[in-house]
Amino acid sequence: MKSTFNINNLVRQNIKNITPYSSARDEYKDISSDQMIFLDANENPFENGVNRYPDPQQLSVKKILSKCKKINEKHILLGNGSDEVLDLIFRAFCEPKEDNVITLPPTYGMYSVLANINNIENRKILLNENFQPKVEKILNTVDSHTKIIFLCSPNNPTGNSFSEAIIDELLNKFSGLVVLDEAYIDFSEQESWLKKIKNYPNLIITQTLSKAYGLAGIRLGVCYASENIIKILNNIKPPYNVNELTQQKALERLKNYEDVKNEISQLISERKRLKNELECCVNYIEKVYPSDGNFLLIKVDDANKRYNQLLEYGVVIRNRTTQPLCENCLRISVGILEENLKLIRALKAIQ
Repeated sequence: MKSTFNINNLVRQNIKNITPYSSARDEYKDISSDQMIFLDANENPFENGVNRYPDPQQLSVKKILSKCKKINEKHILLGNGSDEVLDLIFRAFCEPKEDNVITLPPTYGMYSVLANINNIENRKILLNENFQPKVEKILNTVDSHTKIIFLCSPNNPTGNSFSEAIIDELLNKFSGLVVLDEAYIDFSEQESWLKKIKNYPNLIITQTLSKAYGLAGIRLGVCYASENIIKILNNIKPPYNVNELTQQKALERLKNYEDVKNEISQLISERKRLKNELECCVNYIEKVYPSDGNFLLIKVDDANKRYNQLLEYGVVIRNRTTQPLCENCLRISVGILEENLKLIRALKAIQ
């Protein structure tokens, strides 16, 4: 990335001028002391475990994430799911009715939804036949109002990872922000770009505890970026955006990372076995695409027909046939052994 990159040139003027809300817990942080009486936040004083406001900066969670990911806590922002993190990025850097972003279908649908919500033009550039970004076309589409390029790698719903060389070229040739969504990175043989984040001041990486960590129900998304970007996003996030129960559950899970690694290993093993079964034993499956996620994308003869037939056997998958480049494609999450066996039996039984 050019040394002249300056994040302040991308921030909306009203965001630059904003005075962040200061909560009671921002002003007095040490609430662990038994010697203090807290009468500053208009809380209910009757203790029940959640009567106090949560830590607005989620310092305990960030501390353990910092150790796990080997990245300074000042480079971490937590959100109410990755969707809140993505929305904060839109609101901080994209001026409604003026700016635009670039997305690469088929990809995660919330990028488009959030662009619409924030009244930002979304310039869609289809991936190529190998589900890789078309770098030249992307760069030719960029103009002075293009603020963000969204990359999902491993990509949803295709399952593949983007070429490292392609991501590097976009980071170096685009003067705006590149948001790299790594929701499925734990299932990939490719390394996360976290180790390189200091080399790219325009790189924002989003991850989640919903997939590999098995915590979809608590809604906790993670943003990694330069200290300057994190500071900007912190200035506009809601003061208590991650609740106490979410923080407690996240800490519990992160402290048992060996269990997480074991589950990841099992899912990768099941993904390989499931892919082999589908390629060998079901004649109406035309292709099983390579995957670095916890799911497989398969091409069949008639996606609508096969989807409805599987429902009759009590198996719910995702019909992606309406997505660009995904005609007659179904997306199948990798389950536990018993679930995968039931899926395979159902696929073999339908005609």
